[in-house]
Amino acid sequence: MATLITDPHWEQQIQAERRATGADCYDEAWEGTQMMTPFPNNEHQHLVSRWTMVLGDVIEWSGLGRVLSGTNLSDRKDDWTHNYRVPDVAVFLKDGAAKDFGTHWVGPADFLVEVVSPDDHSREKIPFYEQIGVRELLLIDRDPWVVELYRYADGGLALSGSSTLDDSVALASEALPLTFRLVPGDERPQIEVTHSEDGKQWQV
Repeated sequence: MATLITDPHWEQQIQAERRATGADCYDEAWEGTQMMTPFPNNEHQHLVSRWTMVLGDVIEWSGLGRVLSGTNLSDRKDDWTHNYRVPDVAVFLKDGAAKDFGTHWVGPADFLVEVVSPDDHSREKIPFYEQIGVRELLLIDRDPWVVELYRYADGGLALSGSSTLDDSVALASEALPLTFRLVPGDERPQIEVTHSEDGKQWQV
């Protein structure tokens, strides 16, 4: 159940407590409204960690760009804390159009990963990602498991394809030299990531 706090005293106290404990690391601002996201569970964090490592191997260590988890994306250079989102993982290629302002990025990230969790707003972020021109978004839902690839076209992020256990198709990125498909795993479904140039594979 969502709670709306209009008392400035309690608002400041809660925000101060979240800053002090680090619980605000996933908080966002949606046109001035502070969005306090529940802290993700262990599976969510493990997925984010593995995606950061895989994309870091392909992009960061190859000198193609930067890979960040939990970074701030805004639609403005100044007063950016009024409106920003925090994707689980973000890729910024060296020749990309996004600008790094130290505290936040402005403009189109080249590739984002969002892991859907209960009571979060992953899908509700899509219009904002469209607005800033994000090239591709990989959305991972776990209830039920499905991997969706969205690609920017004609002013919006359109669903390019989805991969499920029943229909384990490979989704090919245009921004990165990778394909993704959902495959069975021992404890949970795995996402098979394949390098489209050298065939190297990872299980995420």
